[in-house]
Amino acid sequence: MNHQSVAFKNTHFPSPPHHHHHHHCNPIHSRLLFPSALFSLHPNITVTKSPHSSFTCRVLHTPLLHTSNTTKPAAAAAVKTVDVATLGNLCVDIVLNVPKLPPPSPDARKAFMEQLSSSPPDKRYWEAGGNCNMAIAAARLGLKCITIGHVGNEIYGKFLLDVLRDEGIGLVEMSEETDVLDAPGSSYETLLCWVLVDPSQKHGFCSRADFSKEPAFSWINTPSEEVKRAIKRSRVLFCNGYDFDELSPNVMISAVEYAVEVGTSVFFDPGPRGKSLLSGTMEEQEALRHFLRMSDVLLTADEIINMSVLHSLMEIRYACNYGSLDSSRKCLGFMAESLTGIADPILAGKELLKEGNRAKWVVVKMGPNGSILITKSSITCAPAFKVKIMDTVGCGDSFVAAIAFGFIHNIPLVTTLAFANAVGAATAMGCGAGRNVATLKKVVELIETPDLNGNDKFWNELLSHHLKSQEVTLLSKMVFNGNNGRVNHVTLQNVVSELLPKLKSNQLEGTLSS
Repeated sequence: MNHQSVAFKNTHFPSPPHHHHHHHCNPIHSRLLFPSALFSLHPNITVTKSPHSSFTCRVLHTPLLHTSNTTKPAAAAAVKTVDVATLGNLCVDIVLNVPKLPPPSPDARKAFMEQLSSSPPDKRYWEAGGNCNMAIAAARLGLKCITIGHVGNEIYGKFLLDVLRDEGIGLVEMSEETDVLDAPGSSYETLLCWVLVDPSQKHGFCSRADFSKEPAFSWINTPSEEVKRAIKRSRVLFCNGYDFDELSPNVMISAVEYAVEVGTSVFFDPGPRGKSLLSGTMEEQEALRHFLRMSDVLLTADEIINMSVLHSLMEIRYACNYGSLDSSRKCLGFMAESLTGIADPILAGKELLKEGNRAKWVVVKMGPNGSILITKSSITCAPAFKVKIMDTVGCGDSFVAAIAFGFIHNIPLVTTLAFANAVGAATAMGCGAGRNVATLKKVVELIETPDLNGNDKFWNELLSHHLKSQEVTLLSKMVFNGNNGRVNHVTLQNVVSELLPKLKSNQLEGTLSS
């Protein structure tokens, strides 16, 4: 994807710059839209016209694709024909070079965004954003994916639908027809995220969701029946913190509660938005608490998990039991700090597991150091792959897609974590997100000639406090005879030999079906 240069005082969009960079995330909406490629595979799909999109899928009869490791309530057992459904957070990213980023003042940023919006830039600078990144990455790994969200019936919405269709991803409308009819015209439009890059490659983001106290699609009152059917047929429902920019907390809670009811595993990544949710409305804080408690897999970055999310979790729990947040904030700040020690992501992950009613995994993204997967009985660590980084945009979304792949296919934890690191690294070797996330071919090429970042000191110091409490597994370059100092070392060679046959099989199947 290209960057486009733009000046402050006009809306003329000149030629693209040399580098490609960042994206941000925001929302969207639609009915159950399946690309034509799926019709040949599943002839029992009944299709009718919709006034807001190309097709509406009312009936879906498809064979079981994989075996999930999700435990489903017997009364709610359903045939799972979809691997991953993403909830909300669909948008179109428009990446522009600017002479300088807009000032932090909301009024100044809003005026700048309105100036940008007055004349649509060339389509070369558009890209699918938000949860499209995760869905595209997962689809390229061979998972069957749908997105649940909202897109408008304008040029940007049609662009997004075309991208998803080309990637073999379905789109499910987030609302009932009556919601759309009652919605103001501007609030029905596809959400845009203006990604601004200054000469020093710093990034700024502007979206209409930034300037409203209400979610962008606050007119969506409840998940539609088609949304419920889509959730019921999915093995995984993926949600993230940017969902709060478009959907009301009550709608999100309803979707998650229904997923739990029908045996669909919930993945939740609060992302950078998690910090602002901690000081958000009571409804947002309650929804965040609900997500943390009801998710099967929690994903987060080390700088977020260490203090902020855990601090919020403690405050909300304390307030519910003993009184208001204001009266307990000072005391609980000390409690959270004492629980996390010196910003130890493993201790924080353990606490999240304790608080979560359903949590099976807490996955912590450690940036260039790698990642950690924490369960109630084990700690698994995988250093990052050593690659030449071109752009980190979309790496986290690609990482999450691979975690879902390992979860669905019941792949060993250390192999899942190594695979997720590899997929994230393969995306970092390219430029940008959306259609620029890693292909399966790139992932296979990376895994065939792998190299790990060697930071033994980091891992030794981090794990030294946990060797006596739980089983610890570490992905390693070196070959050890058995355990080394209570750490079970799994060689990269063993992981690669396990992964490659599966990935090459998926790659061949994708080639044959395309």
